[in-house]
Amino acid sequence: MTPQYRTITLKRGKEESLERFHPWIFSGAIAGMDKDIEEGDIVRVLTNDGTPVGTGHYQIGSIAVRMLSFTDDAIDESFFSHRLREAFRLRQALGLIRPDNDTYRLVHGEGDFLPGLVIDIYGDTAVLQAHSPGMHFARNIIADALTGIAEAGVKNVFYKSETTLPYKAQLEPVNSYITGAFHTNVATENGLKFNIDWLRGQKTGFFVDQRDNRALLQHYAHGRRVLNMFCYTGGFSVYALRGEAEMVHSVDSSAKAISLTDANVALNFGDNCTRHRAFAEDAFKYLDEMPAGAYDLIVLDPPAFAKHRSAVRNALRGYQRLNAKAIAKAASGTILFTFSCSQAINREQFRLAVFSAAAQTGRRVRILHQLTQPADHPVNIYHPEGEYLKGLVLYVE
Repeated sequence: MTPQYRTITLKRGKEESLERFHPWIFSGAIAGMDKDIEEGDIVRVLTNDGTPVGTGHYQIGSIAVRMLSFTDDAIDESFFSHRLREAFRLRQALGLIRPDNDTYRLVHGEGDFLPGLVIDIYGDTAVLQAHSPGMHFARNIIADALTGIAEAGVKNVFYKSETTLPYKAQLEPVNSYITGAFHTNVATENGLKFNIDWLRGQKTGFFVDQRDNRALLQHYAHGRRVLNMFCYTGGFSVYALRGEAEMVHSVDSSAKAISLTDANVALNFGDNCTRHRAFAEDAFKYLDEMPAGAYDLIVLDPPAFAKHRSAVRNALRGYQRLNAKAIAKAASGTILFTFSCSQAINREQFRLAVFSAAAQTGRRVRILHQLTQPADHPVNIYHPEGEYLKGLVLYVE
């Protein structure tokens, strides 16, 4: 029997996007709601004539409801268990769960039909991140459902949502273990070992979304002089070293990131890896001061320049400036990996910014690859906004 959830009624005609299975209801589409609805509540959504069209999490803001189901499903442990098992089956089908790889994204929000939820797996630890009050309130149920998937081997669930929940909700989440405890932070990706800082690091502690792109960089690294800008934990650097790069320089403005990069290089290649050096330096300053032709494989993987649409114009100028500096200084025959992880910037906007950068330098530049997020960060076909990672691999003559 379906629980008696509180209800939200839409304005006439506003159910059309739900009929196309888009998972968001904007506040302007709502005609009325029960008076006692609170942020994070599970709500039934009705058309203007009272027909039920699904169930979701309510929150205050522009996106008022994130749809969990387009039927009258009960949103309980059985619901979460089913969705998590389906997500796990997909990762098994992708071949990500292997002895040499225990690092992957298990849940990617709308892409896995669980909007507002991200779960990354690092060995036997799952890092759970809520982006909506509803998922925050469901965190214990989700943790139980996770550890109930025996094949996944999850023993520890760390909740890390202090910086991802809307501050106006005043939820005051605390990053802590829901179940289990810390015993190791070393995880394996494609046979390489990484220290994952889920306690204090960015996102869930590691950028899982660049796994396939790191492997592609390894393919090109042999004998090259590599510059990894915005290196964070040094993922691209470690892959480049395995690809037998002649030398690898890692640059990040954070001294802590540089320390993590050095630790990950040592974890895989020993404490005396003479092919690698790391620098705590501002990226733009480093590019300005580096000699022309010093590198012939360059990675530009900056943090999001635009987190909101209001910042798009300035962000595009930032991408153009960054890429122009790198292309201008690149050695002849350089391969340049350049990325944007700003969801507010679409693929064409990013490509135009890089095109403008290349034209500014007057160099001959060709596109070798157009990159995106990996398959364990799927895009819901009804929610194209889920495509956020854009990348180009360029050849600079």
